[in-house]
This record gives sequence, structure tokens and C-alpha cells, in this order.
Amino acid sequence: MIQVYISTHSYCKQSLVFSDFHLEFYRFVWDNEFVIHLFYPTKNDKSRTIALSNFVLTALHRAHRRKLENKLLYGPAWEDSGFVFTDELGHHLKHQTVYLEFKKIVTEIGAPNARFHDLRHSFAVSSIRAGDDIKTVQEHLGHATAAFTLDVYGHVTDQMHKESAVRMDWFIENVLTG
Repeated sequence: MIQVYISTHSYCKQSLVFSDFHLEFYRFVWDNEFVIHLFYPTKNDKSRTIALSNFVLTALHRAHRRKLENKLLYGPAWEDSGFVFTDELGHHLKHQTVYLEFKKIVTEIGAPNARFHDLRHSFAVSSIRAGDDIKTVQEHLGHATAAFTLDVYGHVTDQMHKESAVRMDWFIENVLTG
């Protein structure tokens, strides 16, 4: 499932080489263990810079370790495709394979009608709710402007305003009752 998580947005120290980090149209260039520059065809032809969470770094490390273990296990039958996520023999994952795994997971969690693209929206909403500012979310999503991001995800900030009002009530009450 981490393939799904990363595709909507490891241990990556000197032990990993550049060729280990591309996924179909994606090409990753690592500055250090926390920042990734992502280059791939987009609607606006702009690259993105994304700081990776420890969760993602750990998942990439596990994927790389599995890749090395499979290389040893399968020997000459294993193909060095250069992709981060592969099948056991090192072959690139077909879109249908990822899609079917995604549908299996969303069905198990009770959301069988979820679309792969919905992950992008879930990421945006989760980022905003976690406190990311709109400009950061806009850059992660590759939107041309923060105004567009606000137009699409403004409903989340409305809920955050309500939550802020509740926190302010609590603060004022504590100040008054000292």
C-alpha cells in the first residue's frame, strides 16, 4: 500500500543510488535523507520539492531492502528495472496490479467506490487538518496558485475555523476564571 501512498506524493543515505529512485514517469533526486525533488510530466510542467516524513523514508527503506533480498533470492532471474516498487522478480508493477490491490484495500475498509485519485484529495484534506499552511499544500499538489487550493479545499478551513472558535472559548473561559 505504500506504493499508493507515495504515488499521491527508505532509508536514503549514501547506500542508495540515484537509479534506485524512479517510478515509471517519476524521477527522484535526493538532497539529503529528508528532501526529495520530484521531476515528472505534470499539467504545468513544473517540478516539486517535497520533504518526506519518517514514515515514508522508512517505507522506502523497507522497499529497497526487499528489493535487495529478492535480488539475492532469485539470482539471474531477477531484473534490475531501476524502479522503486517492483514484483518479486524486479519487474515494474503494471497499473492494473496496483489498481487491483488498491480496490481490494478500499473494499476491505468499506469504501469500494473510492477512486485512486481520491487519495490526492485525502492527502490535501489531511495535510490541512494537520496544520499545513495552504501554500505548502498548494506546492505539494502542484496547483498554480494558493487561491485555487483554497477554492477546492476551503471547506476544510471552514471546519478549522469552527474548531478554532471552540479553542478560543476554552482559552477565554480559562483567562476569566483564572
